[in-house]
Amino acid sequence: QVQLVESGGGLVQTGGSLRLSCAASGSIFSRSVMAWYRQAPGKQRELVATITPGGSLNYADSVKGRFTISRDNTKNTVYLQMNSLKPEDTAVYYCWSSWGNSWGQGTQVTVSS
Repeated sequence: QVQLVESGGGLVQTGGSLRLSCAASGSIFSRSVMAWYRQAPGKQRELVATITPGGSLNYADSVKGRFTISRDNTKNTVYLQMNSLKPEDTAVYYCWSSWGNSWGQGTQVTVSS
């Protein structure tokens, strides 16, 4: 099973930016689909973005044009660059790997209005 550790969350004002990182253990990172999910209070966890081993990207409609997912296979790390943040982006953000259906512990992102 892969261990995933997220970092980079915090408090930011509307219109600001944050970059989340997710460091993965194991040598199979480069062959894994990686994703970011988020869960706001009282809501279900939702998919934010995915990136395949080949680099194909997919985004939720709510973040298209504002968020960018990327990966560095030399560092076993996946990133989520979040720009033009809105209060509705406030949530706990989770990293996910297709290897072992593994989840990170989550990192809080709070966008103030």
